[in-house]
Amino acid sequence: MSRRTFSSIIAVVLLVLLFSVATLLPVPYVTMSPGPTVDVLAERRGQEILQIDGEQLYPTKGSLVLTTISVTAPERKLGLAEVLGAWFDNTRAVYPRDAIYQAEESAEDVETEGVVEMISSQDTAVAAALRELDYEIATSTEVFTVVDGGPAEGKLKARDQIVSVDEADVSDSDAVVEAVQRAGVGGTVDFEVVRGGERRTVTLRPEAAEDDPDQARVGVTVGTGYEFPFDVKLDIDDSIGGPSAGLIFALAVYDNLTPGALTGGRDISGTGTITAKGSVGPIGGIQQKIVAAADIGAELFFVPAANCTSALGAAVEEEEIELVKATDLRSAVESLEAYVDDPDADLPRCE
Repeated sequence: MSRRTFSSIIAVVLLVLLFSVATLLPVPYVTMSPGPTVDVLAERRGQEILQIDGEQLYPTKGSLVLTTISVTAPERKLGLAEVLGAWFDNTRAVYPRDAIYQAEESAEDVETEGVVEMISSQDTAVAAALRELDYEIATSTEVFTVVDGGPAEGKLKARDQIVSVDEADVSDSDAVVEAVQRAGVGGTVDFEVVRGGERRTVTLRPEAAEDDPDQARVGVTVGTGYEFPFDVKLDIDDSIGGPSAGLIFALAVYDNLTPGALTGGRDISGTGTITAKGSVGPIGGIQQKIVAAADIGAELFFVPAANCTSALGAAVEEEEIELVKATDLRSAVESLEAYVDDPDADLPRCE
């Protein structure tokens, strides 16, 4: 074997080794894939996912399916090979890590944020549906999450409505924060809350925030809630978070409170945030959510207007699923009613 041939073989072997090592090295990207789906009109653990007590309900059928995405966890580092595999898979997407997560964001931070967004989304969706049906809805200040090990653990619960703090009426979440800061680290603060229709007062002792010893905290996240004329509960798995199921939640509530089956017995899916006034907003991962909906046989998928252009790039056949634009709850209801009457109706499709 000549020296040149030997050198060439060594060079090739080194290149292969370098490439193999490179594919294992972590790269600053995350992948996004189709996630689990949930039919909000179905049952979970032997009881209906959507539970409404204290108001007349109407039988329904078909399905209203929320879609989710699976994103690389913040603490997980992907190798180049895995990222390239996702890049060439048209059902998945690759994003720079800093486009999805903040620099020091942990899995716990992401989970807490998702829970807060889900609770807020559920309440806002119920408010949107009830307002569409001409119910009067008042707002309140509500506990969204309680931090494990914090001063409020075991004393406050998610969905407690905060009436007053230290006998001062609470108008919004800022008033709660200000009252806790006035009490200060090591002081005491009295929360008057409504839980299950009953008022109760709990005393908390604020502690120092981890990142600022002068900042008092009681270990709760609060935000805007609503006072509904009857009880509405959505029993969704805790692993599902975020605000993007708002439109589907609102449609399910509307369906249960109106005669007949809004879906006409068909399998309907969709996504989109929603405001209390019924406006539908854009979400992330639209293409992956459409793939998830098509995989379970959904016939129509509601797409927020701002996501329509991106939605057309989903890895599904054109005839697999109808992509219908939703600007607000009213337009979605009207589109669904028209589709049930005639699947070939002139709908505001994404084109």
